[in-house]
Amino acid sequence: MHPDPNAWTVLVTGGSSGLGAAVARRLASAGATPVVLDRQPPVGGLAYEYVDLADSKDAEEAVHRVAEEHGGLDGVVTCAGFDVPGALTDVPTETWERIVAVNLLGTVAVVRAALPHVERAGGRIVTVASTLGHKAVGDATAYCASKFGVVGFTRALTAELKGRVGVTLLTPGGMHTAFFDERDEQYRPGPEARLCQPDDVAAAVVFALSQPEGCDVKEMVVASTTEDSWP
Repeated sequence: MHPDPNAWTVLVTGGSSGLGAAVARRLASAGATPVVLDRQPPVGGLAYEYVDLADSKDAEEAVHRVAEEHGGLDGVVTCAGFDVPGALTDVPTETWERIVAVNLLGTVAVVRAALPHVERAGGRIVTVASTLGHKAVGDATAYCASKFGVVGFTRALTAELKGRVGVTLLTPGGMHTAFFDERDEQYRPGPEARLCQPDDVAAAVVFALSQPEGCDVKEMVVASTTEDSWP
């Protein structure tokens, strides 16, 4: 990527809340132009494109519109993701499949559409997995399947794009976001849980994007020192 963030245009999926919003803010503070892909507009007047990431065609078309409007793309950060925990037989089929569609297939669709633009710019891609993309737990079959998929996809993409595009796999632990807000009590972090601030994780994303040509941050795990799901 260009060494000056002021020259960057970076797509941020899920950029209206949680980690995505923190990444978009960090990028804007550094002088870059973040463009949020989400179903809700971001705060602060950031550039925004409505998209339902469960629809791969919709996701790809949104990326093409952004690239055309901004004259290309320098980076992609795929923060969008959600979960509805519960036993496999209790989670409705439509909900289970939407989790996988947003978290995994939406990530793939955005990266696929953005890749020609990012490669022309000598840019970078950061995908966001989860500690539950490495360690499986019960009542999270869809989330684990999707995040294990992001890990496999990103590692394969890293091999495929070696020497062409820098790819970083980010594995965050639990963060202080709205991710847990609508869950039953049994699926929320306990009162003693220590979670990371999303802005601190976002700083790691900007660090990965800021590496000089020829130096890639291949993978990062950013989690609380007492994160239960890592290692």
